[in-house]
Amino acid sequence: MSLILYGAPLSPFVRKVDALLREKGVDFELESVNIMPMPDWFKEISPARRIPVLRDTSVGKEGPQGTIPDSSAICAFVERKFPEPALTPSDPFLHGRAVWVEEFCDTELMTPIGMGIFRPIQFARFQGKDPDVATAKDTYAKKLPRPLAYLEGELEGHDFLVGDAFSIADITLACVLTQLVLVAGPLDAARWPNVAAHFDRTTARPSFGPCLEICRKVVKQDPIDLSS
Repeated sequence: MSLILYGAPLSPFVRKVDALLREKGVDFELESVNIMPMPDWFKEISPARRIPVLRDTSVGKEGPQGTIPDSSAICAFVERKFPEPALTPSDPFLHGRAVWVEEFCDTELMTPIGMGIFRPIQFARFQGKDPDVATAKDTYAKKLPRPLAYLEGELEGHDFLVGDAFSIADITLACVLTQLVLVAGPLDAARWPNVAAHFDRTTARPSFGPCLEICRKVVKQDPIDLSS
């Protein structure tokens, strides 16, 4: 086995790479890294101090050699190294759109979900504290609708986010939304029917099963309804 994915399954960015590798049928080892605090050996291979990092042991087995940090960079490497099945469109315009949607989900959608909902709820639980439900509800009501409305429109009349095929864009959206669903329950299908249906279809794929199973064991508490 030449690929080692360093990180934690509860990270949406680790989850993205995990799902991509499984979609392509690539063997890899997932090595959990506790980043609080981050060990020195991991700081050496992660200049941005984030997970995940991928190591290709055919290139290097120790230190920074053979490693690629950042989920988007890793996915670009995997797509080039293992081109089948293609998960980034070959058409130049659609390729650009797929990269754009991946970035939008990783930043514009993940920021309110991660910083405003997941952290106030689940990180508080990890620390033995009561969840900050007030902050989570405020984020859910004020900051989450804008990115979800955009994605709802992109999926109108379509099964996939880009073109007529499953791609990295679809993987990324489902991986980011999983952070929300784990702590707040299913997406409101009456308000965002296209996104909710897309999430259900995507996470039902076999490539998502192993990582989601681990995440559900880590997040043991019942989800909190943030819509009221």
